[in-house]
Amino acid sequence: MTKAPSAEQLSGAARAAAVQDIFRRIAPRYDLMNRVMTFGMDRRWRRFAIRQAHLPEGGKLLDIATGTGDLAFEALAQVPRLTAIGADFVPEIMQVGRRRPNGERIRWIAADALNLPFPDETFDAVTHGFLVRNVIDIPRAFAEQWRVLKRGGYVVCLDTTPPPPNLLRPLLLFYLQRIIPLIGTLLTGQHDAYTYLPNSTIGFKTPQELATLMREAGFTEVGYRRFMFGTIAVHWAQKPR
Repeated sequence: MTKAPSAEQLSGAARAAAVQDIFRRIAPRYDLMNRVMTFGMDRRWRRFAIRQAHLPEGGKLLDIATGTGDLAFEALAQVPRLTAIGADFVPEIMQVGRRRPNGERIRWIAADALNLPFPDETFDAVTHGFLVRNVIDIPRAFAEQWRVLKRGGYVVCLDTTPPPPNLLRPLLLFYLQRIIPLIGTLLTGQHDAYTYLPNSTIGFKTPQELATLMREAGFTEVGYRRFMFGTIAVHWAQKPR
């Protein structure tokens, strides 16, 4: 019997459907796995990411691929009188976020990152965590973010990145390919999900390549910072005024 292709081997609509199914299945323990896999450091990355968004007091944030709302909740904690909209194409994972303390402060919307249901120039900032590694058309995703972002606003991208070619790379690959699937299986019972996530990281864009895609989308002042031995990157960029 021929083995069915894994999510990272698919393309187009088939990959989008496979990714949606993965996140639907891991929704109940998504937050727990994030904390365990990152040794709790994901909170630090999110605090940094929101600072790079330069949100004004009373501003309006769109957090795409919001999941359980981690970035949106962090923004609400940092910025007074903020309006936060969390959008995701997996309603089940947003339901988990809605039940979190202060979940009612976020407006949760089911939406596709490639076809955002918002008017042009609506938001002061657009953020997303672990989105671009999973979308089937990165330039289209950035084009949509450009469209809904106000002039002078910022886009901030938090995502995994392939381990850099240094002495730690073999250890990092071992952690991604062996340890994370094991932990994922033990905590969630979803081995294939936590095989896809590391494999999609290893095959993803380098930080430099992702920065180039942001510039090609029209963004300026592009910068990034790497975390966790180079396996996580936060990118930020501005839509010219």
